[in-house]
Amino acid sequence: SFIGEESVAAGEGSILTDNPTWIIDPIDGTTNFVHRFPFVAVSIGFVVNKKIEFGIVYSCIEDKMYTARKGKGAFCNGQKLHVSGQEDITKSLLVTELGSNRDPETIKIILSNMERLLSIPIHG
Repeated sequence: SFIGEESVAAGEGSILTDNPTWIIDPIDGTTNFVHRFPFVAVSIGFVVNKKIEFGIVYSCIEDKMYTARKGKGAFCNGQKLHVSGQEDITKSLLVTELGSNRDPETIKIILSNMERLLSIPIHG
């Protein structure tokens, strides 16, 4: 099976089943692309029994290939990635994304979550 982000965004329905399924977003970061903001990627995932098996993200502008496989770790251009180990949120850089849904209830939830984050003395 195939699920394409662009067709779902256009209103086509899709149902994730237990069948092996490719999930593809050919322009991940469409808004960035439209505004010439240089963070755009091609994202591909492969799911079996509704569980992700592996994913590939190619950051076009940066020419970086990110890969990850269940139980095998994540890599950037073949080099293994590691988490920082930082456990103190006040020493962490937090990044968020507002999403594209402008439904009033969704906006209320997003802003409430952001308010909780902003009450923590965080970086960024």
